Parts: sequence; structure tokens; C-alpha cells
Amino acid sequence: MLPSPQRLAAVALRFVPRKAVSRTVGRVAGLRASSGTVQKAIDAFVRAYDVNVSEAVVPSGGYRSFNEFFTRSLVANARPIEPDEDAFLSPADGSLEDYGPVDSSRRITIKGKPYDVADLLGGSDLATRYDGGSYYIVYLSPRDYHRVHACVSGRVAQVRHVDGTLYPVNSIGTDHVDRVFAQNERVVVVQDSPRFGSVATVLVGAIGVGRIGLAFDPLETNVGEAAVDRDLGTSGPPLVRGEELGRFNLGSTVIGFVAAQADATVKFTAERGSAVRMGRALGRKERR
Repeated sequence: MLPSPQRLAAVALRFVPRKAVSRTVGRVAGLRASSGTVQKAIDAFVRAYDVNVSEAVVPSGGYRSFNEFFTRSLVANARPIEPDEDAFLSPADGSLEDYGPVDSSRRITIKGKPYDVADLLGGSDLATRYDGGSYYIVYLSPRDYHRVHACVSGRVAQVRHVDGTLYPVNSIGTDHVDRVFAQNERVVVVQDSPRFGSVATVLVGAIGVGRIGLAFDPLETNVGEAAVDRDLGTSGPPLVRGEELGRFNLGSTVIGFVAAQADATVKFTAERGSAVRMGRALGRKERR
């Protein structure tokens, strides 16, 4: 049997300088051109991916680059926040790919493949916090709003940039690249939440621009800077649920972890594979 086109693409990508290519794409996407030229590129993208532009904030004079459109903000109240304080919010628009428990060996299963939580978080020091806890995965397609927001209210305790490569995170990567989410470059943001305990939000990069930025920190990935690991302790910025946390410059995936609590657990209620929107509940805290 001949290999599928997706498998052939995944094999071919192994021989491509993926991060360098992504930086080049990023420079092109960030180029400022005439408003007419930029708008033609945006119009083609909107048609190809059926993007809802009615909810986007358009700068006076229009977008100055394609990347400015891609990382667009939304008009006020486009994403109402679930009022129930016990609701665990979706951090982004996208598809809820999966959720479940972190098992006793600190492993989870994504797309049928086992992952060590320590590999995803960049070390066992963070992974131990999520023994017996839970995880979820939200995939952002090209049509989605690409800013990521806080699932819970809580102070940022740690920011970790885990260096890596950049494969696609669509079916080419998830089906044909071994443990793609542990290979790709990513940023881990850990919040200490009075209501939910320790919550980690992992922004996973992908080939393309491959750049991740944070709203509260100057960190930016795939720009040639060394990886960082900042333990902020009690001096980190407090984020309110629904507040912007970071953004993808071209799309990717968010993987989240919630620590187990002695008196409560997070029960996910959104359906696997369903479309989710930032600010709506993925599940709720339930007292034991």
C-alpha cells in the first residue's frame, strides 16, 4: 500500500529547516504593504477559511499587515464570560479535542498516543503538581480567533519557554509525527488560583510563523532568543478569568492542566470534538 499524502508530507518536513522557514513566513506576514494589497490577502484567507470578520476590531485605515489581521482583537462583548465563578473557562476558540485524568504515572493520551506530562511541561518539577489532576486540549484552526485567555482567576506563578522544533499540529503532525506536542516549541504559564489550585496553560507552537507572545511578559518565541524559565512566586501579575494571556502568530493548540484538590475536582461537561469559544465553560468545579 502506498503511503498517504499526509504521511509523505510529514516525512518531507523532517528534512526542512522548520523554524527558519517559520521565521521567514513570519517576516513576510508582518510586512507592511499598501492597504489594498494587504486586504486582498486577507479577503482570500477569509474566503478560504470562512472567517467571521464581523466581530473583529479593524484599525482606522485597515490592517497594515496580514499578521495584524491574524492576531486581531474582538469587539467588546464578542466573547461574554460565563458568570458562574465555579466554571472552568475555555482559554480560546477552537475544537475541544480531548480531556481526561492525569494517571498515577503522570501520563496522558492525546490522539491515541501516550505523553509524559513532564515532557509537555518541560520538567518533572511542574508535572508533580498535576498528579491525579486533569487535562484538556483545544485545537485552534486557521479560521479561529488566535488570542488565548486565562481559564481562571489567579496570579501567574511561573512562565517557562520550552524550546523545540515546529511541526504542523493538524492531522499531518498528530497522526504522523511522534509525540508532536512534546517536540514542538511551547510556552507554559502556571497560575495559582484560589478557587482551582495550580492551573497550567501550555501554548504549543506550530510550523508557519511559529511565534508565541504573552500579554503580560516580553517573551516571544522563535525570534532567536534563548529559552527562559521565570519563577515569579508571589510577584507575578494577577490575571482575571477571561483576561488575555497570550497569542499565536498563526495557529496551534492549547493544552491545559488542573491540579487535584482534596475537596473538589473539575468535571468537564463540554463534548469532545465540539466547537468551543473563549469564555464559555468547559466544565465546573465540583465539591467532593
